[in-house]
Amino acid sequence: MKKATVSRIGLALLSFCLFLALWQGIVWLGDYPPFILPSPAAVVRRLGSIVADGSLWFHTWVTLREILAGLGLGALVAILLGYALAHSRLAERLLAPYIVASQSIPVVAVAPLLIIWFGTGLLSKVLVCALTVFFPILINTVVGVRSVTRELRDLMRSVEANRWQMIWKLEVPAALPVLLGGLKVGATLAVIGAVVGEFVASDRGLGYLLKQGQQLYDTALIFVGIGALMALATSLYGIVALAERVLLRGRVESISGGLR
Repeated sequence: MKKATVSRIGLALLSFCLFLALWQGIVWLGDYPPFILPSPAAVVRRLGSIVADGSLWFHTWVTLREILAGLGLGALVAILLGYALAHSRLAERLLAPYIVASQSIPVVAVAPLLIIWFGTGLLSKVLVCALTVFFPILINTVVGVRSVTRELRDLMRSVEANRWQMIWKLEVPAALPVLLGGLKVGATLAVIGAVVGEFVASDRGLGYLLKQGQQLYDTALIFVGIGALMALATSLYGIVALAERVLLRGRVESISGGLR
């Protein structure tokens, strides 16, 4: 393991220990009751109890399924529409005002409508997630596709590249860095979308777990749910970041090989 990596891990562990010490100090000095601010030990005990009975794994899996499906659907629609907008000024003039205006409406305001129309099951939560991730991925797709210069397009036409070759050999590699940046943002926003949908109407998932903790004044349970959501968001971000590193490295190697 590289020295720099060891240093980063050490700093992360040190900052986490300092955070726990500060938290415990606030609990001691403030003499807060557990339903206001539980101690780190109380949160760990609550975590152990819901891990032991299997409820944490169940609710986490429900939320993760909603996140993955919503992220996949939102990304697919955003990439296809973004590609169309990048190539058609007319489509952009017609649709862009409505797309931008839709972002002024909070997802939490739209979620009740989706629950009414599509029920309280998986589909409504997936649609809330998809709406949450849609806009940043759409914008990044448009920016990425438009980053291809006219000179490169003319070069591809000069070698008689067909439409699919233009897409896969030129536009996709050129747009990939920006698109993956949008996916990293979308991966974290999808977690928010899932929780919003579960807050509105659900009997399972981490959002439901948070609501249950609120209603029972079980603040330790709320902390456990927040920690699980943070772990999901961080893991998804890390997976996309790893894919970005692998894909962009392959992109550079492919370009280097083509220049030899």
